[in-house]
Amino acid sequence: MSNVVDTKLYDILGVSPSSSENELKKAYRKLAKEYHPDKNPDAGDKMSTEYERFKEISFAYEVLTNPEKKELYDRYGEQGLREGGGGGPGMDDIFSHIFGGGLFGFMGGQGRGRNGGRRRGDDMIHPLKVSLDDLYNGKTTKLQLSKNVLCGACNGQGGKAGAVQKCVACRGRGMRIMIRQLAPGMVQQMQSVCTDCNGEGEVINEKDRCRKCEGHKVCKETKLLEVHVDKGMRHGQKITFSGEADQAPGVEPGDIVLVLQEKEHEEFRRDGSDLHMVQRIGLVEALCGFQMTVAHLDGRQLLVKYPPGKVIEPGSIRMVKGEGMPQYRNPFEKGDLYIKFDVQFPENNWISPEKLNELECLLPARAENPVISADAEEVDLTEFDKSQGSGGGARREAYNDSSDEEGGHHGPGVQCAHQ
Repeated sequence: MSNVVDTKLYDILGVSPSSSENELKKAYRKLAKEYHPDKNPDAGDKMSTEYERFKEISFAYEVLTNPEKKELYDRYGEQGLREGGGGGPGMDDIFSHIFGGGLFGFMGGQGRGRNGGRRRGDDMIHPLKVSLDDLYNGKTTKLQLSKNVLCGACNGQGGKAGAVQKCVACRGRGMRIMIRQLAPGMVQQMQSVCTDCNGEGEVINEKDRCRKCEGHKVCKETKLLEVHVDKGMRHGQKITFSGEADQAPGVEPGDIVLVLQEKEHEEFRRDGSDLHMVQRIGLVEALCGFQMTVAHLDGRQLLVKYPPGKVIEPGSIRMVKGEGMPQYRNPFEKGDLYIKFDVQFPENNWISPEKLNELECLLPARAENPVISADAEEVDLTEFDKSQGSGGGARREAYNDSSDEEGGHHGPGVQCAHQ
């Protein structure tokens, strides 16, 4: 016999833990014929013992014929199924009948979480758009949100004392289970939200409902949050307000989570703790040095100097130490500022030929002229328009198009053979 910690599901089918899959199928088919709603009139009544028995049989067969669920059950028993996904919405009654407790029964009562406390509600997640200036300098802002709070008139009961009744249609589960036969010996179990209680498992007579919340147990309330965006925070970072999400009876409120969304800046681009920018300069600045000011994110003016005689190449990058982004929770430590220089060359005919000769005398000497052979062919150098693409490719495309029109439909670049 296999070494298993619990045999209840095997006992339901009347098989041993070492049974093969074929033996499981035979046992299930035998019991299904006896307890299936189509074969047993009493099993059609959802309140009957036969109906519950058939659901237990179907559940046991589903677990033991699923390799992953069977391994969880064999090794860890009931707890392995619960934590490994063997149970879910609508399966509470099956666990109750088989293992003697609701889906959370082994943890101290329905509605409790894994740690034994109250079930926790969902978090409320909202984006918060911030500028790069806000992330550099820090910012405090107020955010207005709407959320559910327990009704103060009925203390979250939905009505006067004793008004709340367990839903008869779903027996307080909030879900209804339907079983449909797909083929002889094969059934499908489906679940849907109970329409009588809208999935709450409870109903309140209209005359007994709270007038303020109309039986919903909660009311809408506007919450004003003071949000502190600290220096150095990043895009995607979260600011959490614990326990400030929607309230519900018997449920521990979740958190309000704000996710920072950094807006694009006109001048700077952030890369971790560093900042990057592009600065345009003229040819004279690139060759003869310059001084310029950069307006930083905190309003300071940075004076940047570059000495004459040191050339700035087009596309080259220079660094200003310690003028990048402040580090989160350590704002006195900063990254670096990287400046990429875009050198703007003058337009054509900007200087007379005489002055050009004078300028050439000041510049480094040309490279030696190449040796030109007698049969060298002189060509013209013209401007290139990027929007038109490659000229050779355009001519080939035109050739292919004209071939299609004159000689019928041929593949691209395919020529007709001439006799």
